[in-house]
Amino acid sequence: MNYLSVSQIAKKWNMSERSIRNYCAKGKIDGAFLTGKTWNIPKDAKKPNRINKKILKPETLLNILRAEKKNKIAGGIYHKVQINLTFNSNHIEGSKLTLEQTRYIFETNTIGINNKSLNVDDIVETVNHFKCIDMIIESAKKTISEKFIKELHKTLKNGTSVSRLDWFKVGDYKKFPNEVGGKETAKPETVSKKMKELLNWYNSLSLVSFDDILNFHYKFEIIHPFQDGNGRIGRLIMFKECLKNDIVPFIIDDNLKLFYYRGLNEWKNERGYLRDTCLTGQDKFKKWLDYFKISYKK
Repeated sequence: MNYLSVSQIAKKWNMSERSIRNYCAKGKIDGAFLTGKTWNIPKDAKKPNRINKKILKPETLLNILRAEKKNKIAGGIYHKVQINLTFNSNHIEGSKLTLEQTRYIFETNTIGINNKSLNVDDIVETVNHFKCIDMIIESAKKTISEKFIKELHKTLKNGTSVSRLDWFKVGDYKKFPNEVGGKETAKPETVSKKMKELLNWYNSLSLVSFDDILNFHYKFEIIHPFQDGNGRIGRLIMFKECLKNDIVPFIIDDNLKLFYYRGLNEWKNERGYLRDTCLTGQDKFKKWLDYFKISYKK
């Protein structure tokens, strides 16, 4: 197949090169692909129909994330979410990788050591978390299920040191009792039943609110269905459900960590702690959306 450059297509279609690049980035030209930073466009590609901008429905965050992921767009909101959600969620759980090391791994698929020893599990789980984010973006509109949650866990923990232990169930519910914050969680023999009850309740909601997502997260963490990785899986699910329900998502960073834990501990008595913490994270995410000129519900 013969391919033309952006400038050649722009002349052929009597359009600006910027418009052609935008069409390519949004996946509106079939068969177009990047080589480095250069778009290759099939010679016989069909010109997309222009839509009156006055009646154009604003693109959702989810659609933009999917387009940037598909076309490997660097420096956009997808790029920012991958690095910041992965770094912060892993950091909460004890990862020693820095934000810049996380960025370097995502952008180059290599590891910069600089005479420092790095924990192999931190690196493996960072790469795995990138894959988990891709999973929630691609499956955002699907109904959440036990199968999907287990697939997330399998992806997150695959190749880690604990995955080689006979008793550790990668992609399956815990075998031994565990605690979170010194509090008891669901017994292994009750996890399956409790997860089904949780999902039946959540999936029966006709309209999902911000508080419903937080309530699901609280109940999920109380069950603590897996031997390890529950916090990261829970936060990934929250991000997915925000995308699904057109709610601005949020990231719990280091500044919000202690408030986040307090919010979970106090949720049954006072929902405001966790809600305010997550809304603070949401406000920061809105600033990103404003910067990238991505519309959202006010």
